[in-house]
Parts: sequence; C-alpha cells; structure tokens
Amino acid sequence: MQSALYEAEHEAFRAMVRDFLAKEVVPHHAAWEEAGVVDRAVWLRAGALGLLAMDVPEEYGGAGVADFRYNAILSAEITRVGASGLGFALQNDVVAPYLVGLTTEEQKRRWLPGVVSGEIITAIAMTEPGAGSDLQGLRTTARRDGDEWVLNGSKTFITNGINADLVIVVARTDPDAGARGFSLLVVERGMPGFERGRNLDKIGLKAQDTAELFFEDVRVPAANLLGTEGRGFVHLMENLPQERLSIAAGAVASSRTVLDLTVEHCKTRTAFGRPIGAFQNTRFELAEMHTEVSIAETYLEKAITEHNAGRFTAEDAAMAKWWTTELQKRVVDRCLQLHGGYGYMLEYPVAKAFLDARIQTIYGGTTEIMKEIVGRSLGVGADRPRSRP
Repeated sequence: MQSALYEAEHEAFRAMVRDFLAKEVVPHHAAWEEAGVVDRAVWLRAGALGLLAMDVPEEYGGAGVADFRYNAILSAEITRVGASGLGFALQNDVVAPYLVGLTTEEQKRRWLPGVVSGEIITAIAMTEPGAGSDLQGLRTTARRDGDEWVLNGSKTFITNGINADLVIVVARTDPDAGARGFSLLVVERGMPGFERGRNLDKIGLKAQDTAELFFEDVRVPAANLLGTEGRGFVHLMENLPQERLSIAAGAVASSRTVLDLTVEHCKTRTAFGRPIGAFQNTRFELAEMHTEVSIAETYLEKAITEHNAGRFTAEDAAMAKWWTTELQKRVVDRCLQLHGGYGYMLEYPVAKAFLDARIQTIYGGTTEIMKEIVGRSLGVGADRPRSRP
C-alpha cells in the first residue's frame, strides 16, 4: 500500500538527508565503529543543514517545525545506511522536547542555539547501576545549598555519554516525597565533580558512545533546574511517549531495510541450481515478514499522525514500542537465517543489523514494562498479596 503520510516537502527533506549521509557519514562510519564514538564534526555539519532539533523556535535558531514526520524520515534514512552510531535521534526526539517545553527564557537563549547548531551535544541520564526501567528506584540525589544544588550519584548506559556537553540528570531532591521527590537538573561539561567513566563495550551500536557518568558533590546552579522542582517524574512521563515512538520508527525502518536486502539476496543466491527464493519455504518466510512489516508501517503512520495531533497516549506508545521492536528482532533473525553462513559475517549488513537490533527491546522501557503499561490501561491491576492465615 502506498503511504499517504508524507508530502512533497518531506520527500525533499528525505533527499537532502540521503545526500548528507552519503557524503558525511557512510565513508566514515566504519572508522567511528573502530573508535567507539563519532567525530563531533559530523554534528556541526548536520546542524548547518538544519537536521538537529527541528522543533526549536526560529528565534533560538531552529526551524520551528514540530512535525514528527521529519524526525521519522531522518531516523529511517540513518537506519537504511546502517549509521547506528549517530545520536541524532536522542538529541532530536528525546532531549529537545525537554529543552523546548520546560526551559525558562534565559535557559532557552543559553542552550537552544547550540543544540540546533550541533555545538552542544545532549544526553539524558536516567538509568543507574541498580535501577533501569523502575525509575522510582533511582538513588542519585541533589540537595539544595543556597543558590546551588549539590548532586551525588552515578548513571550508566547513557547514550551520547562521552560527547555530551549538556546532560539532563534525574535526581531525587526530596527523599520523603516518593514520586514527587524527583527533579531534573542540567549538568554541563566542565562542572567540577562531573566525571565520565568507560565508553561501554557493547555487542552492537559500536560507534555510539554509551558511557557511565559520575557526580561527586557537583554544584549545579539553581538556574539549571529544568521544569518544576519535584515534578521530574511527571516531566519524564510526559516526554516518554515521543521517545518510544522514536524507537518504534527506527525498529520499523530497520525491519523494512533488512527485509529488502534479504529479498534481493534470495533472488541472486542459488542452491541446488536455482535461486533460494524459488523454494516455497523461502517465499513463505518472506511473505510472512513482508505482511508483518507492512502492518507495522501502517500502525507507525497512524501513531505519527496521532502524535502530531496531540492524541498519542502513553499506552499507544507502549504498544508501538514493544510490538515493533519485538518484530524487528524476529525479522532480523529470520533474515540472517536466510542469508545462511554469509549472514554470520560482519561484512554483510544483516549481521550488523542483528547485533544493533538487540538493544531495541530493552532501552526506552523493556518489552515487559511496555506490556505492563498496556495491561494496566485495560483495567487489569496487579494481584494483591494474599494475607496469611
């Protein structure tokens, strides 16, 4: 079925993105994978073309276009060329909404122009060594001391962690207030006590800098409080649907890209004197995957439309996130199988896609947590513990 989601200006944007990736990313990505981090210069080039934080208002240097279709196109095209090291989606889809929607005028003028230009690379630090999907288990603390917050704790698995100049840190500012005791603090490069640990060695996303972050008596100016004190958890819940939609968009794009590559492989690879696509089992496998990916594309287009209209809920996002990422895992695995031994070779894109895909059902909220969100939305609560006789 032909997509009705994108208009002429979106396709023009797609063409520009493809040209940018072909010139500025594809020739260098293998070297970035060896280094474990992308060159910061590519961020500046992306910023110059308007590929970063497109929804930032024009007065702060952005395009002022809050249309997630552009975000989805950028994600899809990056996925299409296997450029999994680029952290643009984190900056555009996850961090930018916080910096546009929660900042004061002074903060906007201080941070947004650099975020748009690529001079400021951003990250968000939620996950801790002892707390992942359960955000209420976070132990990083910040206490008020005059005009500053004193921040202590550690974070792990932080995307853009090595390159980041500005990190939104989730900290407990009132230990007795439960979910109302969290706030968001913006930590900037060079603040005393802010240290980066290892650039973590992952099974996939090799060019993506993912790091440990440490905060020891970091004095964060009160002017760096993001949003409202004590409403950090609420701010997270308000912004997580777009993050999960972004992950879903990448999952669907990856599924389609790998499937297309596999169809071509099945047309040219022969066994027993004929193309492997001529075998009924292969055709059935491809038919099933094509059907499932097409369904996912349809749901994704509906989700983007609903998001742009302001009707995309946390439950919608959870469904999109868990189903598309589980589909991605399944499709990539089956496609690798159809490649035979070649699928196990890293020189083949399907092998890299297999490794890169594994994180998708984990970060941004695990599949299990997504199902819990959906289940609770149906009015099915957790069983209460039975009282002992």
